[in-house]
Amino acid sequence: MAAKTAWAAFPHDAKAFAYAGDALKKAWPKLHAGDAEPFPDAKRAGALIKAAGKAAPKGVDADALAETLQEAWRAFHRGDFKAAFDAGEKLGPVGASVAVKALGIHATYLVEDEAEQLKRYQQAAKLAEAAVAALPDEANSHYRYAFALGRYSQGLSIAKALKDGIAGKVRAALDATLEREPKHAEAHTAMALYHAEIIDKIGGMIGGLTYGAKASESEKHIKTALKLTPDSPIAHIEHGNVLMLLHGDKQEDAAAAAYEKAAKLKPADAMETLDAAYAKAQLE
Repeated sequence: MAAKTAWAAFPHDAKAFAYAGDALKKAWPKLHAGDAEPFPDAKRAGALIKAAGKAAPKGVDADALAETLQEAWRAFHRGDFKAAFDAGEKLGPVGASVAVKALGIHATYLVEDEAEQLKRYQQAAKLAEAAVAALPDEANSHYRYAFALGRYSQGLSIAKALKDGIAGKVRAALDATLEREPKHAEAHTAMALYHAEIIDKIGGMIGGLTYGAKASESEKHIKTALKLTPDSPIAHIEHGNVLMLLHGDKQEDAAAAAYEKAAKLKPADAMETLDAAYAKAQLE
């Protein structure tokens, strides 16, 4: 279990990311431009409890749930990923969105051991799978599942990921996300990578015939993500990655420019700070 292993602390200054009191709601549209997560006020919390039915946390009313979710997201934004994960995990499927995001972002940037990373992505996928079962109408139930599985598959060989059917599951989860929330920027980014990674690994012809992977689709999705979130470092990082996957050295300068843009953006929270720091490190 990830909760029992060490959680490396956020290594940057998080003072600007406290979002105390009403500051969280005010900053929410900017903080969640990428994942389209609805603000967890009492009305939203009540709707989640009703939708989750038996999977909802016992003895928690809408006001209490709203407060707990807001605190969990505050912890996430200031880089206290363990607190965000613990609070979300305790709530079961209604807290899975923040739990999976905290577990996944922390594993991506702050866990060095690859076996441990894979274990955490597997755990995140399990939490997200339970959320898909309990809250199938939520775009982020499906997106968090795609995110966790996608990160997990990147740690495997492409042959194993394809043989295990992970690519198909990621694609289906991303389709489900975009059906429910067409403006989900991070799902567009992930879809762009899905197409580009398959083409890069098995070629355009087989990738197209077997998995419906197309370079034009990859380019369309990354363009949409950049339009929806021009200030998000990860959108520019993945734009650079898509360019390299599809075109290799021919687009090296454009990919470097995308990374430079990501490195220079002003982060809105701990996650964006880690994204921007990663972009900067790749350019050195």
